[in-house]
Amino acid sequence: MGIKYELAEDLQEQVNDIAKLLFPHVKLDSVVCLRSYGSSSRGTIARCHALGKAMQLALGRKGFYAIEVISRRFDKMSEVDKVKTLIHELMHIPKTFGGGFIHHDVVHERNVEMMFQRYINLRKKERFVNSIIKGEGAEKAREESKRIEIDTLKKKWWF
Repeated sequence: MGIKYELAEDLQEQVNDIAKLLFPHVKLDSVVCLRSYGSSSRGTIARCHALGKAMQLALGRKGFYAIEVISRRFDKMSEVDKVKTLIHELMHIPKTFGGGFIHHDVVHERNVEMMFQRYINLRKKERFVNSIIKGEGAEKAREESKRIEIDTLKKKWWF
C-alpha cells in the first residue's frame, strides 16, 4: 500500500494564521497543507515540498509549496509542538517565494523556538487589541497591556 494524501483544512487555517503574523512573504494562495497516511519514513514529522523551477516554467507559474504532515506522528503531538512544527516548515520558504528552500543551518530548534515565542506574543497582542475594540473595559486592557509588556521584556525575542 502506498502513501495516501488528503487536503488538511484544519492545518491550512493554522498555517494561514501563522504566516499572516510571522511570514508576510508567504503567498497564502500558493501554499497547500496535506496530511499523509502510510509513510514508511523514520522520524519524519512533516515535510515542505516545492514546485521546482522546471515545473514552474512548464506550468507558467511562480513558486508553489505543499506542507505535508505525517499523520501517525503529527496528530499525536501536543498543540504547542504542532504549531512549532508548522512554523518550522514555513521557515523553509524563502522570502523570494521562488521554489527554493532555506536549509537547516537556519531552520533549527533555537530559531523555531524564537519564532514560536514571537507568534505567541503577537497572538496575545492581537487578542488585546480585539478586546479594546469590543469594549471589554479600560482596566482589563491596562492589565493585559502590562502583562504583555512584561512577557515581551522577559523573552527578548525581537531581532
